Formats: sequence, structure tokens, C-alpha cells
Amino acid sequence: MEQINVLVVDDEQDVLQTLKSMLDELNFNPLIAQSGDKAMEIIENNRIDVVLSDIYMPETDGFELLKNVRAFDKEIVFLMITGKPTIETAVQSIREGAYDYITKPFDMEDLRIKINRCIEKKRLSHNLKWSRGVIWALIISIPIWLVLGIIFASILSN
Repeated sequence: MEQINVLVVDDEQDVLQTLKSMLDELNFNPLIAQSGDKAMEIIENNRIDVVLSDIYMPETDGFELLKNVRAFDKEIVFLMITGKPTIETAVQSIREGAYDYITKPFDMEDLRIKINRCIEKKRLSHNLKWSRGVIWALIISIPIWLVLGIIFASILSN
């Protein structure tokens, strides 16, 4: 099974280490960044499946990072994390494209479930794109086969 790469972005070192340990225990491959700029460097140089990002960080906050990640790769699933949850930030997170919203302190089982849902969403999205491609190929090929059939029929009738 392919390793799931989870990038954790938070300006607090203890949060990074806590999440890194939890993700290791859950058999994910954690990468960590203490800023949005460092996170984008990691994203540009690695295959990242899921980003867990704090909302409130100096310089690049979680919302700006979310926009940057979306502009770079729409396939990366984004989870927003915060120690100061509000309805407004939860709604804004989802509205701007985050898959889900996680509050501190972290519950290991909740974290596992949400990351697994992210991975499943990513797989389903990939499968849907592939299926659409096959359907379009079939739709496009039907007229070609009809024309070839007409040509073949006219050759055989002569």
C-alpha cells in the first residue's frame, strides 16, 4: 500500500511534534512546516496527499496557505486546525475549500477518521475523472465505428 504523506503546518513546535507523533502512530508519513512559506516549499518538492494547517499563524495564515495550495494542486486535500474554534472560521474554512475543520486538543481517533475520509475523497475523485475519460472516449468512438461500418458494408456489397 502506498504511503500517505500528510503535511502538518503550525507555528507552534509542540503542536508539530504532537501531530507528528500521532500521525506516525497511525502509520501515515508526516512532514512538518512551521510556516506557510516552508509548507509551499515542501508541497512543491514532494507528493502531498493531505495538509493539516493551523488557521492562525504569523505571515501566511491558514486561509492564505489554503489558497496557495489550491492554486498549486487542487488534488491535495486540506484540513484546517485551530485552538480557537468559532462558527465563522469553520464556515469560512469550508467555504474556501478546506475538506474539514479540526479543533485542538486533538483526538487521535477523530484525526485518523478525518484523514482516512480525505484519502477516500481523493481516490473517489480520481476514479470519477478516469470514468469520465472512458465515457468520453466511448462517446467519441461510436461515430467513428458507425462510419467504418458503413464503409465496410459498402465495400462488401460491391
